[in-house]
Amino acid sequence: MKVLLLNGSPRRESNTLLALQQIADTLGKEGIESEILSVGVQPVRSCIVCNTCKRKADNRCVFDDDLCNRLTEKMQSCDALVVGSPVYYGQPNGAVVSLIQRALYSAGAYFNGKPVAGVAVCRRGGATAALQTMMMPFQLLNMPIVTSQYWNIVYGQAAGEAALDTEGMQTMRSLAQNIAQLLRATENQPLPTYEARQAMNFIR
Repeated sequence: MKVLLLNGSPRRESNTLLALQQIADTLGKEGIESEILSVGVQPVRSCIVCNTCKRKADNRCVFDDDLCNRLTEKMQSCDALVVGSPVYYGQPNGAVVSLIQRALYSAGAYFNGKPVAGVAVCRRGGATAALQTMMMPFQLLNMPIVTSQYWNIVYGQAAGEAALDTEGMQTMRSLAQNIAQLLRATENQPLPTYEARQAMNFIR
């Protein structure tokens, strides 16, 4: 079993990375492999709803010059996903939002039914709003949202300060344990057979 951790911070030594490393270390102790994929500082495109991905057998996004297609490729061999992001103006990093939207729109089948968790890292406020924003898209793909002993939040501003948030780090360890438990419980279990989706709006 393997978990992919998406680091949404553009900084090399970020508090978001510290939080994800805590999760990765705990997963390792649980016997579960993990990999951290970082957004970095390269530009990330937004979805333009061109639907080119829908006409391709591999569902690749037409924009191949950023992280999106690498993310979906890695999810083909991963069993769960953790998305970590710093909080900017009460929201996740815009690059993370764009990546999630494009990856799920173009290649949602690689994510469908896999456990997912969000981690928000902030100086003071806005973390719960950022978490909700991160998790909303995954709820459309039957992805179980993994929780912890508290909201998945870590506090810290200057580099390394997150390590001083003892409750936050403990929350990350508990989150990793919950991911491990859920993966073991559902290993080799097929997804339910769902009804055909009945999409509608309220305009008549």
